[in-house]
Amino acid sequence: MSYRDVVSRRVLTWALVAVGARMPVAMAPLALVFLVRERPGGYALGAALAAAYVIGEIVGAPVLGMRLDPGRARPHLAAGLVAGAAGFTGLGVFPGASPALLAASAFLAGAGPAAAPGGLRALLTSLVPRHAAAQALSVESMLTFGVWAVSPAAVTGLALGAGPRFPLLLQAALMAAAALGLWLLPAGWAADPAGPGTGGAARLRVLARAWPVFVTGAAGLSLLSLAELVLPALLEQRGIGVGWAGPLLTAMSVASAVGAFVYGLRSWPGRLATRSVVLMAGMSAAVCLVALIPAAPGMAVALAAAGLLQSGAMLTRNLSLREALPPHALAAGYSVMYAAVGAGYAATGSLAGALLPLTTPSTAILAGVALTLLLTAVGWWGEIRTARSARSAGAGAGADVGVGTGAAGAEGAPVGSGGDAQRGL
Repeated sequence: MSYRDVVSRRVLTWALVAVGARMPVAMAPLALVFLVRERPGGYALGAALAAAYVIGEIVGAPVLGMRLDPGRARPHLAAGLVAGAAGFTGLGVFPGASPALLAASAFLAGAGPAAAPGGLRALLTSLVPRHAAAQALSVESMLTFGVWAVSPAAVTGLALGAGPRFPLLLQAALMAAAALGLWLLPAGWAADPAGPGTGGAARLRVLARAWPVFVTGAAGLSLLSLAELVLPALLEQRGIGVGWAGPLLTAMSVASAVGAFVYGLRSWPGRLATRSVVLMAGMSAAVCLVALIPAAPGMAVALAAAGLLQSGAMLTRNLSLREALPPHALAAGYSVMYAAVGAGYAATGSLAGALLPLTTPSTAILAGVALTLLLTAVGWWGEIRTARSARSAGAGAGADVGVGTGAAGAEGAPVGSGGDAQRGL
């Protein structure tokens, strides 16, 4: 296994476009809080704007992702990025506007480009040989975690050094540049001409069969929600300075990037569903240790372990989705996954927020871990059940439902089969 197959000028161009499209997303929640924090009730308004932004992402990702045409994805993706740039521009140019107008701009900024992550991921895997899909997705994960590690410092420095509107204006400029950069990349990716129908109803049926992967995806980011939202309260409970939250979360992001790199270095044994469960169980154990360890150094080690395992869990979910879906539905599937992980983040964060006034932060984290393990178990059961149904139905029935016709499955292995290791996934 090697990263040599993903090193090319086109992948480098893709990476620059991806940074322009994703850094505004990573910056958005904190930038919205800084934008209005000096207004009366500013922090509550900032939280409401961040919620409007996330709701826009959750709504926009499946709706717009379902409409992507694999062969002509560029105009669709560019229009979404331009819409996002317009939303961020409205926020940056009119920071004193009414809350309703700001919320509408935040919703547009989240919804417009919500199909871009899925479309760009599908485009990336089309730029590399089929056997290098795991390495390509590992590169994407490293890039994503790097962006998320840098974004908080960028927002804070600009907001405090230049003014609270400047992070939003930078986000608008980055998204507009990403829209232009799409014209340096292929217009789309090849769909499977022999696959099932590509109409909305047919695509929806195909996506519905991948529901276990979406449930597991929601479980994965729910743990990140616990780490980000409850960590400051947990530090206060332990008598540790809240200022340590930033360095601890940065350590987690760096460990995630390292984990993504290591995952792409070799093939790993076992089915993707099994790997996902093992990684999620290990990540859950690490987050439990964060809740139980009393000292900052131990918490840092536990968070780093959680980040290391998180990237592997995320990659197994993306690879499972590539097996479960045919190429024409991949971008839509990635977009639905994007919405699912956002919903998981919101659900666990809401649970922890509701519990914090009633119990200790450590107990709230443990309750969130229990919810995560429940979602993981449901997703694992669904994937195993789907794989058994596909095997019992035979190869012909598997082709009818799109199983084994995805970019990874095109080589003839049904979902969850031993073909995973043969393909190096």
